[in-house]
Amino acid sequence: MNPSIHLRQGSVLIAAAFLLSACDHGDPSVQAAQQGGRPTLPELKNYLLPPMKVAPAGSWKQGETPVVPASLKISAFATGLMHPRAVYPLPNGDILIVEANGPTQPKNRPKDVIMGPIKAYGGSAQKGANRITLVRPASAGAAPLRTTFLDHLKSPFGVALVGNDLYVANADSLMRYPYTEGETKITAAGIKVMDLPGAEGVLNHHWTKSLLASPDGSKLYVGVGSNSNITENGIEAEMNRADILEVDRASGAARVFASGLRNPNSMQWEPGSKAMWVVVNERDEIGPDLVPDYLTSVRDGGFYGWPYSYYGQHVDPRVMPQRPDLVAKAIVPDYALGSHVASLGLVFNDPASTTMPAGLREGAFVGEHGSWDRSPPSGYKVVFVPFQNGKPSGKPVDVVTGFLADGHAKGRPVGLAMDHSGALLIADDVGNTVWRVSAAGTQ
Repeated sequence: MNPSIHLRQGSVLIAAAFLLSACDHGDPSVQAAQQGGRPTLPELKNYLLPPMKVAPAGSWKQGETPVVPASLKISAFATGLMHPRAVYPLPNGDILIVEANGPTQPKNRPKDVIMGPIKAYGGSAQKGANRITLVRPASAGAAPLRTTFLDHLKSPFGVALVGNDLYVANADSLMRYPYTEGETKITAAGIKVMDLPGAEGVLNHHWTKSLLASPDGSKLYVGVGSNSNITENGIEAEMNRADILEVDRASGAARVFASGLRNPNSMQWEPGSKAMWVVVNERDEIGPDLVPDYLTSVRDGGFYGWPYSYYGQHVDPRVMPQRPDLVAKAIVPDYALGSHVASLGLVFNDPASTTMPAGLREGAFVGEHGSWDRSPPSGYKVVFVPFQNGKPSGKPVDVVTGFLADGHAKGRPVGLAMDHSGALLIADDVGNTVWRVSAAGTQ
């Protein structure tokens, strides 16, 4: 080996070890106060090297499951997957499971070199299949079925079915495929609807592209995360990023629907108000208790602060040049989930459904993938946010825990969905499993 290469690799490992050990402890009382409509925001901190605390990836032993309250039961819906990130129920009851990991990223700065092995330590480097698997649950007279539904994709994440058109949001493109109800495999070549930020070989920091169809099917909404923490890769790298894009299905025309959302994921329609809601991952490296990730309704034309401010008008002094004109109109999010919980999954329960216990019917389930830069860790669970009259109405309730045990991440929840029976499905990308949660005593 070239001595200079060996030296560089050693330096990276030393730096990584330092960052993992130099942990700035969060305040449990502050974290608890960062859940709800009025979060506590401490003073920000500046670091030469931000501390990191990554829970190493573990695995579920035979027969082990995450933990749920006595009113619920949990079981494995599908196992042996390859980095499942999203779940999507089809009208006939089939379940699509998106298995993917991010594209290879260019390393522009020393931080990029360090972050790779650190996040891999937490399970993010597991191989993704870059495919969509179909699972058809067992029914009367029929055994369960599992097939590769769509293959050779480019880091897919979002899925939406409109009529006979199945849309898939890859890391770099929005694709359309023909779908016939009941089919178990699509072999037709997809048609590119549009390019998305993140061309092959170009930096694509937040690669996951969420997807949501409008209730009437005329529009598609694509969530696109930022290409940096706070524009350190240059503002030109943020074109059409940190945005929710609206795409007209008939013409293919696209516009920015909402902006300033650092990493928007899993847009959903709230059942009562019919308003769009989204979970958002906020910025890092200004302290273990800043900035709370959040759940918010989304206004057409709304600006939510990134990168210039957080949680409304709290200015981030690291961003230059400043934009007081944008800060002045930054919308305060509806509901804080806690700092660094990494909220990636969102699904509303049908309040008319009686499948879940009474306390888990009207509101939203949120999948918290878990922190990598906070001690003690935050997230690593699925919570339920109660709603009344289309708005959050109380503190989040822990629903599925036990992903983090003995300092190891046995699993990490990502995408969520409700199946046709009203049970909750959870994509666990470290445990390579989709879990199913329902009321105790139900099928």
